[in-house]
Amino acid sequence: MTVRAGSAAVNGWTVKWTWPGGQTFSSVWNGTQSVSGSSVTVRNASYNGSIAAGASTTFGFTANGTAATPAATCTSP
Repeated sequence: MTVRAGSAAVNGWTVKWTWPGGQTFSSVWNGTQSVSGSSVTVRNASYNGSIAAGASTTFGFTANGTAATPAATCTSP
């Protein structure tokens, strides 16, 4: 996934989504995850939380279960 700063720099980011049915989180890179049931939260790693205005960073993950594309929300804490 790509996390992109808008017109202002951000210092820390959080991406959240809910799996639509039966998927489970396997691993993540370039972020730290927490899972509660079907709700997933990924926060920046210690080295990629600061993003300059207009710039971006990425994180990735693997999951198990039927392929799905959940709606994700991104915030800057």
